[in-house]
Amino acid sequence: MKKDKLHIHWYPGHIAKAEKKLKEQLSLVDAVIEVLDARLPISSCYTNITRLLGQKPRLILLNKADLTPKAELNKFIKLLEEQTGFPVIPTDAKNSKDLKFIVNKAVEMSEPRIQAIMAKGLLRRPARVMVVGMPNVGKSSIINKLTRSSKTKIGAKAGVTRQQQWVRINPQLELLDTPGIIPMKQDDQDKAKKLAFVNSISENAYSNELVAQELLDMLNEQQAQAFRQYYKLPEDMELNIDNISIERKWLLTGGSTDRERTAVYILRDFREGKIGKFILDKIEEQ
Repeated sequence: MKKDKLHIHWYPGHIAKAEKKLKEQLSLVDAVIEVLDARLPISSCYTNITRLLGQKPRLILLNKADLTPKAELNKFIKLLEEQTGFPVIPTDAKNSKDLKFIVNKAVEMSEPRIQAIMAKGLLRRPARVMVVGMPNVGKSSIINKLTRSSKTKIGAKAGVTRQQQWVRINPQLELLDTPGIIPMKQDDQDKAKKLAFVNSISENAYSNELVAQELLDMLNEQQAQAFRQYYKLPEDMELNIDNISIERKWLLTGGSTDRERTAVYILRDFREGKIGKFILDKIEEQ
């Protein structure tokens, strides 16, 4: 049986528009919070982020850290801090213990620009920070987490379109709530597949069956074992959609495997952390 090849499609026109909008918004803020998916610490990075942000101070949040093995994630935190020169913090939407630290760090990174403004004779103002990230890395959950204590909207400022909204977190920090950036044109199909695994791109761009099987094929031995145990798949059976469908008795009329239903369950169970804690990027490849 010939195996269908998965290819993730991208839309450069939309991407160019998103990048242009991001650059326009960038002049309004002192610093940026970049949100990454902790399961893809490298693959969920926006490749052109340095070109887009220039020297703008950046705080990197590895969101959904609760879905990853802590010791392995710590290695990526160290790697990202060495590569970018910016602080990297693991976080998740369920935990608010790090909220104060994130807010204080954002204010601290904004201080040099505020001091420069004051040196020109202007009064001190709150730090202004923008949150960026690929779709579904948890940007909205981070914004909700930061704004939980205060929903006070600042309203329109000069040069700000009506679609943009300023939210005051506290007297020292204002957040520019803007639409997320669309992923760049992706020539690296391995990275594109990983983004599909965590639902960071539109489901219209791929087939559930192909993506689910690619996920199973990309797992290392330890990760594959976690899938086997979760779906109660015997060691002598290959880890694939059909065998999982058979073991779970997800069958169509006539007894053939229900591949679509099985693929949807595999992706959902993985994304929700039901199977275990995973990081799909490999530290040795970086």
